[in-house]
Amino acid sequence: MDILLASQSPRRRELLGLFHVPFAVRVADIDESMDLCKPAYDEVARVSRMKAEAIPRENDDVVIAADTIVVCAGEVLGKPRDTSDAVRMLRLLSGKDHQVMTGLSVLRGDMATVCTEVTDIHFRELSDKEIAAYIRTGEPMDKAGSYGIQGGAAL
Repeated sequence: MDILLASQSPRRRELLGLFHVPFAVRVADIDESMDLCKPAYDEVARVSRMKAEAIPRENDDVVIAADTIVVCAGEVLGKPRDTSDAVRMLRLLSGKDHQVMTGLSVLRGDMATVCTEVTDIHFRELSDKEIAAYIRTGEPMDKAGSYGIQGGAAL
């Protein structure tokens, strides 16, 4: 039995590494688009399952996949397209409550466990100077909602 992490996220590799069990990283090549007419809660779980199912595996292998989005004022925020999109997202989040939703899928053989974890977050007001400095770090560019709470956005 192998454990396969269907993610290229350094943070997810780091988290799984905390268990001190061997695992291999496999990146799922799928269309991660979400149907914005359906609940974000359900869609993020669906995308995580699609990632897991896209990984070739033996019957007893365990595949772990996740997908994360940010939802603010009804808008689903994925990874920013570019710097201006990251600025737009951080301005939208500034001074507001929002939700981080992570869909998680674990597959083994014919069994699948799929769930969504929702975390409520409040951002303090961010100045344009703070937003620009954060974006210059490069951290926002591969994160849903343009931030990583475990990084510089923890401030």
